[in-house]
Amino acid sequence: MKKPRMNQKENPVKKAMLVVCGFVFALVVVPSALSQSYAGMGAKIEPTMLIDKPTAGMLKRGNYSITSNYYQRGGVLVGVAVGIIDQFSFGISYGGTEIIGPNKIEMNPGPEVNAKLRLFDETLLMPAIAIGFDSQGKEPYLKEDTLKRFTVKSPGVYVAGSKNYAFMGNLSIHGGLNLSMETGDGDKDMNAYVGAEKTLGNDISILAEYDFAFNDNHNNAVGEGRGYLNLGLRWAWGKGLVIGLDLKNVTKNQKNIFVGNRTLQIDYVGSF
Repeated sequence: MKKPRMNQKENPVKKAMLVVCGFVFALVVVPSALSQSYAGMGAKIEPTMLIDKPTAGMLKRGNYSITSNYYQRGGVLVGVAVGIIDQFSFGISYGGTEIIGPNKIEMNPGPEVNAKLRLFDETLLMPAIAIGFDSQGKEPYLKEDTLKRFTVKSPGVYVAGSKNYAFMGNLSIHGGLNLSMETGDGDKDMNAYVGAEKTLGNDISILAEYDFAFNDNHNNAVGEGRGYLNLGLRWAWGKGLVIGLDLKNVTKNQKNIFVGNRTLQIDYVGSF
């Protein structure tokens, strides 16, 4: 008797392996001579994200980023973004939980997309302004009928502003407003966030981000009204690699948080 074949829906291991192998393959085949960096004074690329929230920074035409994020429950999230022109970029991402570890793999419902358009470049007095859409939330996807959302909601539609200052290196101030499409918990409020990046030498940047989480504090939301304070470090290792360590939700805005949620980020930034 023939053994029934497993379809793709029944075989999340195959999906997970494609996600991880695709990231590793991209790191191996990309020519290092075209590598870039977004951390420290030596950065050649604007940081497009703080920790969970977007900045007004852009990938210029021909620049691309390959990102991977590793989080609780064996979670892995991989994304690719490309600068189409200097003022517009587009990306796609996909991941799941239990990819690392012995338990059954649970992939996210489907790939997510992001797009960003720079409206105004930074001037001496005015910040850079960008608008965009990002459907990728962070950390495990919550499948309960009353939620159906990521642990950290996606930005959704947003407007972001960024301003840079010369202060013992570089100091960047960021902020934005966003309206997430993840409203299954009944919380449909508009949200706001602020953050900063400070360079430490040629290769290291430290980050701080505060998400007010106005859209995650009532009805069936998982937030408890304190917002999310996230801290991070980015270290450029040369040849396009940037290693990131994050301590998220220091405010313990969700249950079962002891000190904070510790995550790892590995990115590659290059150009065609």
